[in-house]
Amino acid sequence: MKKRALISVSDKTGVVEFAKALVELDFEIVSTGGTSGALLKAGIPVTGISEITGFPECLDGRVKTLHPMVHAGILAIRENPEHMQQLGELNVTPIDLVAINLYPFKQTIQKPGVTLPEAIENIDIGGPTMIRAAAKNWQDVCVIVDPMDYDAVLSELREGGVKKETKFKLAQKVFEHTAHYDALIASYLRRQAGIDFPETITFTYEKAQDLRYGENPHQKAVFYKEVGDFSGTLTAAEQLWGKELSYNNINDANGALDTLKEFGDLPCAVAVKHANPCGVGVGKTILDAYQNAYEADPVSIYGGIVALNRCCEHMTAAEISKIFLEIVIAPSYTDEALEILKQKKNLRILRLPEIMRPNESSMRDFKKVAGGLLVQDLNCRVLDEAELKVVTERQPTKEELETMRFAWRVVKHVKSNGIVLAKADRTTGVGPGQTNRITALELAIKYAGEQAKGSVMASDAFFPFDDCVKAAHEAGITAIIQPGGSVRDQDSISACNRFGIAMVFTGMRHFKH
Repeated sequence: MKKRALISVSDKTGVVEFAKALVELDFEIVSTGGTSGALLKAGIPVTGISEITGFPECLDGRVKTLHPMVHAGILAIRENPEHMQQLGELNVTPIDLVAINLYPFKQTIQKPGVTLPEAIENIDIGGPTMIRAAAKNWQDVCVIVDPMDYDAVLSELREGGVKKETKFKLAQKVFEHTAHYDALIASYLRRQAGIDFPETITFTYEKAQDLRYGENPHQKAVFYKEVGDFSGTLTAAEQLWGKELSYNNINDANGALDTLKEFGDLPCAVAVKHANPCGVGVGKTILDAYQNAYEADPVSIYGGIVALNRCCEHMTAAEISKIFLEIVIAPSYTDEALEILKQKKNLRILRLPEIMRPNESSMRDFKKVAGGLLVQDLNCRVLDEAELKVVTERQPTKEELETMRFAWRVVKHVKSNGIVLAKADRTTGVGPGQTNRITALELAIKYAGEQAKGSVMASDAFFPFDDCVKAAHEAGITAIIQPGGSVRDQDSISACNRFGIAMVFTGMRHFKH
């Protein structure tokens, strides 16, 4: 008896060649709608689905395969005598192979201006039902959802039959496929309904690349990307040169981009090491900005990542090439700049045209903990100018206030406890990720050296004691910006007044753990 294959695909890549090969292997082809038309046009004999069900396709094609003549043929367990007896009594022919991929919901919702009715119409009903049924009965039915699997299945069929191991892997792929599909639908409808944090939530990602290893060589790792328009993020970057990115490269590069996005108004360069900014510089040109970022900490930048928010031209490239860096990211490069940078064989060069596209809070920020997941809005605010409050007797100068705003934009991206010292066009010292604030400040002062004198200071959270003010005074720091909110704020305010330091409260903190 001929075997029967049911083929109904929206992605018709390779389907004609696949169906021809199945016919040569003595399969009967059952098909629907557009797939049936494409196969008939290619001269492939096709049995229409209505011939199987005895019921016409209806409701604009919404109902065609949801029928016992189809699903009994898929779900019958061949080694179960009662199942096979019932098929005979009902005149149902078993279906041995199901090749289906689903309505293009993802492609539909990514189209500009797509409407809710358009999206709804591209939610597949019959397709998921059939492939889930076939996957459930994987020992008897070979199910294919990816055209990339056609050749492997044909190869095994020619050798006598699809192996059970292959059928099982293809069945597992089905449930990954339908879970991804349903998660996309749920996510889209959640956004349409304006629901931020539902009682249950499912996220879906697509593999961007395999990584050589994770944070350490003994850890396996993969880079997945979100589905949607994320053109300003690292997932959209084009690698122009260098070996593949590592887990740590991706994490650090993301930190560089997050910091860079705070500085769209001026040419800016951000240097990052271990996910912390170690040097941030602005200038009239991108060369000025890079030199300022480099001079902020010429030691820590070595082996780090540099992100630029303007085209990298040959003079900037020449300066960059003087030291070892892991990655350079820029919106564009001149041909001369690329020629210079490509002399560094281990330098990864990334191009991200929409590098300054702002992040959106709806992107969400995740932190995995054992047995759970923390989810929050992405931190896309910096400060509210209306909330800025000078709390000391001395008012900051206009220049100090501008530099405090600069330092505040940087400290937002420093691991807590975080301290940033800065002058007009660059950071002078960064103290990241300490268990107490005074140690973070001492570290920032150490990095700054003589440059601490005349710098302003930004702290990501309030001062519980006045020790930071005293240390700032001893280092020659002239002004401080911090959130305020400690029950002992007055201690720090009084200390500033004694030392003639101006201090501004933002009313907003930027913890980053």
